[in-house]
Amino acid sequence: MEQSISLLELNSSIKETLKQSFPDSVWVIAEVSELKINRNGHCYLELIEKDVINENIIARSRATIWAFTFRMLKPYFESITSQELSPGLKILFRASVEFHESYGLSLNIIDIDPNYTLGDLAKKRAETIKRLEAEGVINMNKELELPLVIQRIAIISSETAAGYQDFVNQLLNNSNKYVYYLKLFPSIMQGPQAEESIIQSLENIFDYEDCFDVVVIIRGGGSQADLNCFNNYTLASNVAQFPIPVLTGIGHDKDESVVDIVANTKLKTPTAVAEFIISKCIEFENRIDEISNSIFDEISEFLIHQRNNLGQLINLFSPQTKNLLLKEKNRLLQIKHVALNDISDSLKLLYLKIDRISNKIHLKSKEKLIYQKELLYSYNQKKHKQTQTFLRSKEYKLCFWESNLKLLDPKNILKRGYSITCFEGKAVKNSIDLNTNDEITTILYKGKIESKIK
Repeated sequence: MEQSISLLELNSSIKETLKQSFPDSVWVIAEVSELKINRNGHCYLELIEKDVINENIIARSRATIWAFTFRMLKPYFESITSQELSPGLKILFRASVEFHESYGLSLNIIDIDPNYTLGDLAKKRAETIKRLEAEGVINMNKELELPLVIQRIAIISSETAAGYQDFVNQLLNNSNKYVYYLKLFPSIMQGPQAEESIIQSLENIFDYEDCFDVVVIIRGGGSQADLNCFNNYTLASNVAQFPIPVLTGIGHDKDESVVDIVANTKLKTPTAVAEFIISKCIEFENRIDEISNSIFDEISEFLIHQRNNLGQLINLFSPQTKNLLLKEKNRLLQIKHVALNDISDSLKLLYLKIDRISNKIHLKSKEKLIYQKELLYSYNQKKHKQTQTFLRSKEYKLCFWESNLKLLDPKNILKRGYSITCFEGKAVKNSIDLNTNDEITTILYKGKIESKIK
């Protein structure tokens, strides 16, 4: 039977071997998986290393930063990186390798290089942006066209965040009295669970895609570490490929997160997002006013032009008709005069044939006069009908435009049974604008009614 040793002897041997193999402290690269600080100020960490291909954990170890060292390392690390020492960060640290017979292997951290962490965060951010560009999705959400009027808004935020309250108050109490439909999808906005929570909210919104104009991601600022989740590839990819325009107001002026880069519109704060949405409504309202004024001016100009044309046509046809009648009358007088002269000459030369010639001339003159009168009457009737038809056509068009304008007259609307309710001289469009004991005036087609809200 082979010789056996006790567990204590084995652990003591391992401890002695490690002490000989690592007599001095060593610099180690690892990712912080867990971090806890006890009431005595000692910091206990779990460190891991992941496979660069599939991100499976290939190494794990416990580490300790004793309270005296931690009180110095923590503020130094945070002042350089603008990050809290927290899970998810990759760090370069100097540690002594220790092995205790009862507690096993542990690393005692005595120094941390913050510049390595800064470089790693910047590298991860750059790799995320490069990956989104390579996949061709980085500008997908930016290419979505914002609605002319934004009213139905899905909000991803923490319900208790000050930024969320500022955003809601800014929209609901806007001075233009615009009405907005707001739906909050409560989410965790910082820490290791933030990415999963925000992505889940996006999926919930996607189920009601047709109900919203935009998605707003807002929070009330925070440390750089709090914003690390917005550089996550999976979250940024979801935002970039989301079928509804995404507006961000994460509340951090210093650095632009990857989510800011892929979003349709990036704004600094939740209040700035609210002001942007209100400004879109103001732009649309101003555009409608411009179009309305333009249409009114064009209709007025058209009616004036048509009235002028009608007057010109009346002035043109009246003299022409009179001139034609006068010309025909003169021609008949000339014919009559010639006929009378011929008869007079014939009487002198051929007195014997006077009766026969007189009858013949009389008959022919009578027939010719009848024919000319009929011709003149027919021509006069034709011109008269044409003039009447033309005038009726222009009059009908004029009446048509005048009728359309009268339909827009508020008096005609009131005449049909409608009324206008006013408060302090302005028309009331929404009942929520009124309060108890407010005095209102109801304008009818005939008369007014004074009321008080009870």
